[in-house]
Amino acid sequence: MPADDTVDDPADSRRTPAVIRLLTLATFVVILNETIMINAIPRLMTDLQITEQTAQWLSAAFMLTMASVIPVTGWFLQRVSTRSAYATAMGVFLTGTALAAVAPMFEVLLLARIIQATGTAVMMPLLMTTLMTVVSERDRGRVMGNVTLAISVAPAMGPTISGLILQLGSWRLLFVAVLPIAALIGWRGLASLENVGEPQYSTIDWFSVGAAAVGFGGLVYGLSLFTADRVGVPAAIVALGLVAIAVFVARQLGLQRKSVPLMDLRVLAHRTYALALVLMSVAFMAMMGSMILLPLYLQNLRGLSALQTGLLVMPGGLAMGLLGPTVGRLFDRFGGRVLILPGSVGILLSMAGFTQISMTMPYWQILGLHALLMVSLAAIFTPVFTLGLGALPPHLYPHGSSMLGTLQQVAAAIGTALVVTVMAARADSLIADGTAGPLAALDGMQLAFLISAVISLAVVAIAFWMPGRAKQTEAEVPDQPDALEGVS
Repeated sequence: MPADDTVDDPADSRRTPAVIRLLTLATFVVILNETIMINAIPRLMTDLQITEQTAQWLSAAFMLTMASVIPVTGWFLQRVSTRSAYATAMGVFLTGTALAAVAPMFEVLLLARIIQATGTAVMMPLLMTTLMTVVSERDRGRVMGNVTLAISVAPAMGPTISGLILQLGSWRLLFVAVLPIAALIGWRGLASLENVGEPQYSTIDWFSVGAAAVGFGGLVYGLSLFTADRVGVPAAIVALGLVAIAVFVARQLGLQRKSVPLMDLRVLAHRTYALALVLMSVAFMAMMGSMILLPLYLQNLRGLSALQTGLLVMPGGLAMGLLGPTVGRLFDRFGGRVLILPGSVGILLSMAGFTQISMTMPYWQILGLHALLMVSLAAIFTPVFTLGLGALPPHLYPHGSSMLGTLQQVAAAIGTALVVTVMAARADSLIADGTAGPLAALDGMQLAFLISAVISLAVVAIAFWMPGRAKQTEAEVPDQPDALEGVS
């Protein structure tokens, strides 16, 4: 699905193309499942007789699968039509959802989540690449603000929606409820979706696919194994993952000389895109870490039900969604810096506030901190997505959206694994020293939130380097096959 010239018809300048509206709706439904299991972790631990660290793999495996599959989508979207990509994504997602609804044991449920994630991995790059192709530059902020609903609000609303559904019965209802909605959207999409661009034949390097899967998967898996008394084996797995990632990068640099890389690293030669990539990854790392800690704190330590937990975090998710279009319009008018800088500070302040959680912290304070986090993320996501991809030439849109999606998921998975590991290690250490279980768990959560706050400092630092508009600061960067030849 190669990029064509963007549409720049004044008559259509204030209208979101129908193809974008349809893909946004489908993307919202599939990405919602990325975090829909977070609120169900306490119940899954009881029903399936699994530990907290095992249960979090239902979310981490989803993100890791997306990270492993998304690199392939740059090649895939150039090779097939829009309708074929959409049909593949929704068909695979529906298969995984149906399997999850009837899963008899944890291993089958985990496999179902991996299948779900494989379909989801295609939808997000498909949406972003199509948007950059059919929407004129002057309207991208506004349209991207609407698309933010699918990219960032869906994961934020996952715990709320799952809390409402879990109040009605088993965790299986999470998938039973999604199945007919996704099927209807899939059928409706195939009936009305039109192709954008023309497919181009190209080959795929399966060695690169394997190196990416081993590298990113090994990195996060190794991080999840760290405990206070187990360091050697996890460190070796992390090292193996880093080596595999280095091999993957070297392979892509070599393939670029033949113009057939799985993931074109020439996107990194564009400074604004590279900054946006790092900022988005670090922000997602902090966000997902906090999102998995809050339900554990509210349900396990404060005794709230899944429904009450969902309702408590619902205002923040709704605020994030409602602000998306407004943020997009502000970006079109004023540029990115006036949004990114205060947004990054808001993330840091909210994370710092969560480090003070206690057994008696008023619920209104928790609600306020979560709302501040969501609003701050809303201020960042739209301008960062738009500036980053807008800095690339059209033929690199598929690779730029693929890399952005890949590192976003890897960062989110690392954030999830990191905070859960830190929390569990700290709690185990305190319990071994005689501290009561609830107090040890609380201390572990406080430390984990502190880690997220430290990560948020990097978001603030990077925000100062982001430009107001890509066109005002972006120099022309050569995109010949040897553009990054010296980066190996």
